[in-house]
Amino acid sequence: MSETVKYFLDEKRIPKFWYNLVADLPTPPPPVLHPGTHQPVGPADLEALFPMSLILQEVSKEREIEIPEPVRTIYRQWRPSPLFRARRLEKALDTPARIYYKYEGVSPAGSHKPNTAVPQAFFNKEAGIKKIATETGAGQWGSSLAFAGALFGIDVQVFMVRVSYDQKPYRRALMETYGARCVASPSNETQAGRDILAKRPNHPGSLGIAISEAVEVAAQRKDTNYALGSVLNHVLLHQTVVGLEAMEQMTMADDSPDILVGCTGGGSNFGGLVFPFLGAQLRGGKKVRVIAVEPAACPSLTRGKFAYDFGDTAHLTPLTKMHTLGSTFTPPGFHSGGLRYHGMAPLVSHVQDLGLIEAVAYHQTTCFAAGVQFARAEGILPAPEANHAIRAAIDEALKCKVEGVSRAILFNLCGHGHFDMQAYMDYTAGKLVDQKLDEGELAMALAGLPSVKA
Repeated sequence: MSETVKYFLDEKRIPKFWYNLVADLPTPPPPVLHPGTHQPVGPADLEALFPMSLILQEVSKEREIEIPEPVRTIYRQWRPSPLFRARRLEKALDTPARIYYKYEGVSPAGSHKPNTAVPQAFFNKEAGIKKIATETGAGQWGSSLAFAGALFGIDVQVFMVRVSYDQKPYRRALMETYGARCVASPSNETQAGRDILAKRPNHPGSLGIAISEAVEVAAQRKDTNYALGSVLNHVLLHQTVVGLEAMEQMTMADDSPDILVGCTGGGSNFGGLVFPFLGAQLRGGKKVRVIAVEPAACPSLTRGKFAYDFGDTAHLTPLTKMHTLGSTFTPPGFHSGGLRYHGMAPLVSHVQDLGLIEAVAYHQTTCFAAGVQFARAEGILPAPEANHAIRAAIDEALKCKVEGVSRAILFNLCGHGHFDMQAYMDYTAGKLVDQKLDEGELAMALAGLPSVKA
């Protein structure tokens, strides 16, 4: 039996702790503020939505937080996830670069999202919660929480952004197969949804609106909590199993990344890959170049303002300092539904503000071209979101070719595209078009940012 096969059969290789970047940052991230008083929130302010165990993770400054054994037991179904070297892609590009990718599409839901869905369901179950309400864009998060809810006997209600609800019926079917109830957002089931529909009956939806609906449902009952699939500190914390495994796997490959790449919508898969490497750098280790890749039609890092804003459209959530396009911003309906969020994770926003990462934005057609090229070389069909990371990785590999240097590039292939075939059909047929950022919409949304004293 090869050493590689032994590795993937060894459950001891699954991390025993999540890594918390906050412990190694040179300056702490700005506090979360109460929307009414603009004072830092305390654990009690969040108890209506989250179990105390997750709240304590959210505010923790400890470097390592132990992964409960019941969570690690479930992780064993797909962790450690494989890390591959893309040799055929390297050959197709004729590049001296060494391209690696961590493949999270091997999870039951087909993406990285179960890495946090499982522990969130576990901690809610321990707290006696019977139901969880949530939002989803492309459906990767919704299907992952539905999967986790089935494992722990928790009812799950998912508000799915309307444009993705229509674009991706098979993700909706997967959620329902796991036992969740999936509702197109905005809906008539909440006051937040009804208010939006009264103004615009054919509203395509946004993650901000879907969050408002889920939070409203969770706040109405003591046995119901809310769960978020990205953005928050504890969510990015859970995803660090990706980067922790990747560090060990790169060592096994006798290599070390010079460039790290991840697509960014809310920031969870990106943070999950890069935070352990950034932490090692901040503790005196190798300096790495980190590239966050976002859609040009929803560019929070490259066009947003680093300011306090609401995480949802109806302003039911606390204020967090993040790169934001404005909580009322509605992105156009491009196919990467998981990247259609108005704000970026506060921790990701903070490390960009510290100059530890850089950001680039691409339109969807060039990303799909990269995804197709990758699929033809490596055999894996990527999710539309992951195509953004592939685009940037290919571009960096081509720069290595021009410069005649060999660099190690590692990106996170955060999910497969098996439920996104309509998007690929549209691309192949020439029907996929680049959707421009609405400058008027952006200006109006940014003008409505809450006024918070420095």
